[in-house]
Amino acid sequence: MLKKILDPKCCAKCRFCCVFDRYDAWETPVFTEEQRDRIRAFKPDTPFAVKDGGFILRVSEFDENGLFTCPALTETGCMLGDDKPFDCRIWPYRIMYVGGRRAIVIASNCEEMFNRPLAELVGFLKNGAADEIFAYADLHPEIVKPYYEGFPVLLFEQKSRL
Repeated sequence: MLKKILDPKCCAKCRFCCVFDRYDAWETPVFTEEQRDRIRAFKPDTPFAVKDGGFILRVSEFDENGLFTCPALTETGCMLGDDKPFDCRIWPYRIMYVGGRRAIVIASNCEEMFNRPLAELVGFLKNGAADEIFAYADLHPEIVKPYYEGFPVLLFEQKSRL
């Protein structure tokens, strides 16, 4: 989805969104059953927890630097390819509940996107990406996270959800 606005080579080089510390472990993506099974075929001991019809990684062990790397990340990128979790396909955009409404926010730690003009970030959403994100969230409400301070809100959904 983001290939229209973000160069995949930039993402492949960075990989920041695939590594979590103790403070952002809550941001691990929501996987489908099929995605979970593909990861477990590659890494059988990967612990998952059920979350509202999806599966999230059970983050329990961090490396010596205090980091947890997504088990789907390989030397050549995500083993799930274009079938990666929706959270990953839209990152650094995130969908969160803000004051009873769903909103699309942006993670400030993606320098490639965060340093772009606001009009470009919002324009991309208004040109169809927001409709796709909200429609997916209608079918998979487990991907909508509670608002976390520090995420700039780019676009609110027109109707209230709570």
